[in-house]
Amino acid sequence: MLNEAIFFDTLKQGLWVATIISVPILTAALLAGVTIGLFQALTSIQEMTLTFVPKLLAIVAVFWMSMSFMTETLVDFFQNHLIPIIIGG
Repeated sequence: MLNEAIFFDTLKQGLWVATIISVPILTAALLAGVTIGLFQALTSIQEMTLTFVPKLLAIVAVFWMSMSFMTETLVDFFQNHLIPIIIGG
């Protein structure tokens, strides 16, 4: 049976893995948003697609580059933490 300490420890580690996995994408979105916002403020161009398209492209590019890191992190979490709990080890 799963006691509270194991449950909360697993929950804490799962949230930490989710945070680590999301950092590259959120950083890319933040940098692209700040850069485009600064460009818009300097040039007085207020076009909505100007913020959306470059941010989307940055997110897709970083996702494509960090996909192996994300997969390795999730597989490691499942193999070393969740599966032993599920099988009772």
